[in-house]
Amino acid sequence: MGRLHTIENRKGKQDAKRAKIFTKYARLIAVAARDGGADPEYNAALKNAIDKAKSENMPNDNIDRAIKKGAGGGEGDNYESIVYEGYGPGGVAMIVETLTDNKNRTAGNVRHYFDKNGGNLGTTGCVSFMFERKGEIIIEKNDSINEDELMEVSLEANAQDFVTEEDCYVIYTDAADFLEVKKALEGKNYEFVSADVKLIPANYTTIDESNEKMMEKLLDSLEDDDDIQNVFHNAK
Repeated sequence: MGRLHTIENRKGKQDAKRAKIFTKYARLIAVAARDGGADPEYNAALKNAIDKAKSENMPNDNIDRAIKKGAGGGEGDNYESIVYEGYGPGGVAMIVETLTDNKNRTAGNVRHYFDKNGGNLGTTGCVSFMFERKGEIIIEKNDSINEDELMEVSLEANAQDFVTEEDCYVIYTDAADFLEVKKALEGKNYEFVSADVKLIPANYTTIDESNEKMMEKLLDSLEDDDDIQNVFHNAK
């Protein structure tokens, strides 16, 4: 009974986390459809949002509903994008991207998460100069992948950089070229661990064990908030 209860408890937490992810992606899709139209072929932001949602196994019904709400002037209307910058524990540079229908609530929550976990919010621009917006595509290493071929496809499609890590390949692109490179790799049937446009730090900050634990708590708090879409940081 004890083990069954543990499994059920874990499954419940996983289901709750998945529901939160779906809520965030529904919001992202609705806003993308509101701003650029309902056809992903002509709306790069919407296509990327749908791809991200599908990678988390978000049901097609949920995706279609979010597109209709956004394009129809419904749910997407009252959300705005607000970016917060600041420092986490140990001086870690952090950027928090949000989609919110109540900026006072979101600002208060974000400030609370930082204050409670050894960080502090800063002014706009205080850390953004440390980051560059790039496409990042991660492909897991396996015996079926020829590294030279993967590199050739990536660079021919206009990738900026190709990095070989211990267990994966990381392909960086200019943000504007991300979808082109991603489409080229998909055309060759490569599967991605992740593929998204991110803020990549120019350098990293090493933090000690006590700050690392606070950093984990801060990231968990931010991740659990429905208003928060992305968190970028330079902790090593």
